[in-house]
Amino acid sequence: MLAPRVLETRSQPITSGVIGSSPKFRRALENVELVAPVDCSVLIHGETGTGKEVIAQAIHEGSPRRQHRFVAINCAAIPAALLESELFGHERGAFTGALNQRVGRLEAADQGTLFLDEIGDLPLELQPKLLRALQQQEFERLGSSRTTRVDVRIVAATNQDLWGMVKRHRFRADLYYRLNVFALTLPPLREREGDIRLLVAHFVRTFAERQGKSIDIIPDEVLRALERYPWPGNIRELQNFIERSVILSRGTELQAPIAELLSTLMPCAAPRTLADADRAHIMTTLRETNWVVGGVNGAAARLGLKRTTLIAKMRKLGLSREGAEDREIRQGASEGRHDAEESDGGDDPYTLGELGPFATSG
Repeated sequence: MLAPRVLETRSQPITSGVIGSSPKFRRALENVELVAPVDCSVLIHGETGTGKEVIAQAIHEGSPRRQHRFVAINCAAIPAALLESELFGHERGAFTGALNQRVGRLEAADQGTLFLDEIGDLPLELQPKLLRALQQQEFERLGSSRTTRVDVRIVAATNQDLWGMVKRHRFRADLYYRLNVFALTLPPLREREGDIRLLVAHFVRTFAERQGKSIDIIPDEVLRALERYPWPGNIRELQNFIERSVILSRGTELQAPIAELLSTLMPCAAPRTLADADRAHIMTTLRETNWVVGGVNGAAARLGLKRTTLIAKMRKLGLSREGAEDREIRQGASEGRHDAEESDGGDDPYTLGELGPFATSG
């Protein structure tokens, strides 16, 4: 996340106000520094809440277009019937209710940057018109035959697999190639090791100042609990949680409702995505097996998966035993050694060091 404003001085990197020092996040910021001055389309990939619009604004601030407007439109938030008018504008009388001429977002961003958030939700019928506007830098308002020319840089963002949508004929390949000139991937918060403490300190300071409070102490057990939580909503979820915690705090120590986080990890609510369902199911099974992965009593056997397949899924979903209690880790390692001879033998050999933070029996 950015600090309250992007630094305008060009003597410093445009990402100097960004909070985060983890290797994956810093690599993403290095790419932002590289592409910002280059007048090309950028496609930002990242889960919901990872700060895609903030990064898009940083790209705009680091470009020669920074003296002009940064205009954003969320393609998922506007009904399909109105999205064409929002993008391209309309003339008076173009349709029922069009009482006045309207300038669209594309025209409003002339000489500046247009940010197309949730581009994967753009209706198929609008994609050819957007593609022409991007390639030719011209378009017609609804109800007009006059061509309007613009000079706009496009930054798009999505939390979907656009290439997978192309293969399923849900997104045009030519538009995908036009947008994907330079791709940026923002890591989820659970993969940004060490950044949670920095972000928590920043949000506590910000919200305490807004609420006129003085909070100087963040208990270690609170920080450890926040680092263990997978944050499916990423930075946005963390920000909202810290704001609520500051509201609940009465003294100089942060009073965080950690129990709320623990309750959300339980499979009591329907998961939003397949990845959320996988994460909840695997997490529950790992707890039941004390984080033992292999062996006849391990999580892999219970889930009907090979040991290496489960480990790959855990890495992909950001699940690790780092947040488990020491007792559980020691017990898992002991049980793992006991069950080693009974584990499935079809996997490639590997060492505990190769598994990183995961408990294993083999």
